Amino acid sequence: MTKDTELVYSTDNSINKRCDRCKKIIAECSCDKKLQPLNIDNLRAVLRIEKAHRGGKDVTVIDKLPPDETFLKNLAQRLKKQCGTGGTFKISDNTGCIEIQGDKREQLRKELEKQGIKCR
Repeated sequence: MTKDTELVYSTDNSINKRCDRCKKIIAECSCDKKLQPLNIDNLRAVLRIEKAHRGGKDVTVIDKLPPDETFLKNLAQRLKKQCGTGGTFKISDNTGCIEIQGDKREQLRKELEKQGIKCR
């Protein structure tokens, strides 16, 4: 049975609980309830430098990462802190990507290997 309506408000607190990922009400959440733990043993990240469309500045890109938002957020935070620069993470085409400002390939390679992630 499908619903054509969406719950807007209820005085019952148990109904008002929202999913952490999609922010919909738990009863209407479509997220995968059983998240698979990440297996970083066979993970192979790709490091590269990009300059195009960035005002002539270097950006180190770590590509081919799993599209898990919490994993990317935590890894990006650790890498930015280790390098002392800014950066961001993106999820597109079912792959994760972290961008770190500057040419930090060697520092990132060492830090990723400490985390157990192999690099190309």
